[in-house]
Parts: sequence; structure tokens; C-alpha cells
Amino acid sequence: MDHRAEVSAFLKSRRDKISPEQAGLPVHGKRRVPGLRRSEVAMLAGVSVEYYTRLERGNLGGVSDNVLDALAQALRLGETERDHLHALARAANARAARVRHRPEKATVRSSVLRIIEGLHDQPAYVRNNRMDILAANPLARALHHQAFEHEPVNPCRFTFLDPRATRFYPDWERVARDGVGVLRVEAAKNPYDRELHNLIGELSTRSDAFRTMWGAHDVHVYTGGTKRFDHPAVGELELFHESLDLPGDEGLSITVYNAAPDTPAADALTLLASWAATHDQGRAAAQPDTDR
Repeated sequence: MDHRAEVSAFLKSRRDKISPEQAGLPVHGKRRVPGLRRSEVAMLAGVSVEYYTRLERGNLGGVSDNVLDALAQALRLGETERDHLHALARAANARAARVRHRPEKATVRSSVLRIIEGLHDQPAYVRNNRMDILAANPLARALHHQAFEHEPVNPCRFTFLDPRATRFYPDWERVARDGVGVLRVEAAKNPYDRELHNLIGELSTRSDAFRTMWGAHDVHVYTGGTKRFDHPAVGELELFHESLDLPGDEGLSITVYNAAPDTPAADALTLLASWAATHDQGRAAAQPDTDR
């Protein structure tokens, strides 16, 4: 991925989204650009037009945090967008990082496995920065059983490449845009992660929807919220979710879903657990007996 092109496209896409009225600037005559002019962003950020032009051409090398913050304020960036801008700048200032050793494959510690396995009534899984699910408890495997039919198990890949995803996620477009935003953030943090960029390349090649959303340069970070599912075995359910980073395991996080007590969603999770037990027994019975 061309880092300069990435920086340039991100800054221009944010500039195009801000109108002069939103920035508190007077408007005179007909404008040829959809958002702010470069000169207007430069004025709002307190830098020269020449300097901002250099930044928008993708050169963030040596830019101070103060300038980045002023630029974020001028472009009215949200917290996630501001963090993304800083991550792009760090990548520009760390070209040596391309030869930095990266572990071949992240492993999930046994203590973390025990945590998610102990959540019997809550779907829980561990994912890496590419959104690959590395470990999951039985209820999470039951909830996402269609995604678990593919290897590696990756909800973002399922969202864009499996036609069943549009029914599984009633709010498919929001889920899809959030997933793309997460990958965009991770690509800035890890510009030399070959597997991450292979995933982005695969999705861009095989999915028109992904390619369009990727071109919007929107960013997203999973924290907490709600998500709706239409599960083929238990029907619709709306679940709360929380994502928690594992400080001792860089790039890994735990995602846990839950339902408020005495709600239809809680009843659906109970039914899902029963379905999962029956489903697992059926799969076990279908396995050949290799001891004979």
C-alpha cells in the first residue's frame, strides 16, 4: 500500500466533507470544490498553504503533534479520525519498522481461553488486528456458525464474501462500514503487516461493496454498542457487545455479546445454547469412528 497516497486520500476526503458554513467561514460566489479549499484548511490550522499542500500530498514526515492536532481541529475530525491521523504520521516517521520482526502467529493464552470458556451464557471470542477469530466459546461459534464454515474465521470476510451475510446482519451496511473502518485503522497502525494488506487486497478484488467503502477513507474502532442478528435457527436477536483489548497481547482483543435479563434476546440466547448442544452432538455423530 502506498503510504503517501493513503495520507493524501484521507486528508482530501476529510476536507471534502467540511463545508465553509460548518467551519464558520464566509462564502462568496460559486465554489468549484465540494468542501474546504486547501487555503482555508491552512488558515484554520495556522500553517502556510504551501505547508498544508505538502501534507496533503502525503508527506507527514517530521510533523509535530501540535500541527496534527491543529489540522484535526480544522478538519473537525472525530476522536477515531484524529488517532488515525496520528497513526499515519507515526508510520511516516518509522520507515525502519518495515524490517521490524513480527511474530508469525498470535497465540491465545490459556488464562484468556478459560475466561471466554467460562462465559457459558454469553458469546465471546478473541480476535486479532485482522479480525480473524482465534478462539471462541461454544455460544460464539453457534452465533457465528456460518462464518465458522470458512478458514480463517473472519467476520469481515464473511460480511463481504458470503451472500448469507446480508440476511444474517439486518443492518448489513452499518456492519460492513464499521468493519472496513476497523481495517482502515489497523492498516495505518501496521503499514507493513503483509497478511493484513493481503486481506484488504482480497476483499477489494472480490467485493465491489468493499472497494467502494474502502475508498471513502472512513475509520472506526470497536468499543461497545448493539448489533442485530437474524440467526437461521433462533430468528432475530439484538445483543449488546463490548470489545476489550488485551494489554499483554498486542493486537488481540476479546469481544463479548450479552442480552438484558428477561428480554426476547435473552430467551433467544438460551435457545441458541440448546441448539448449539444439539448441533455439536449431530456433528460428532457424523464423524467416522477411527478407533475401529
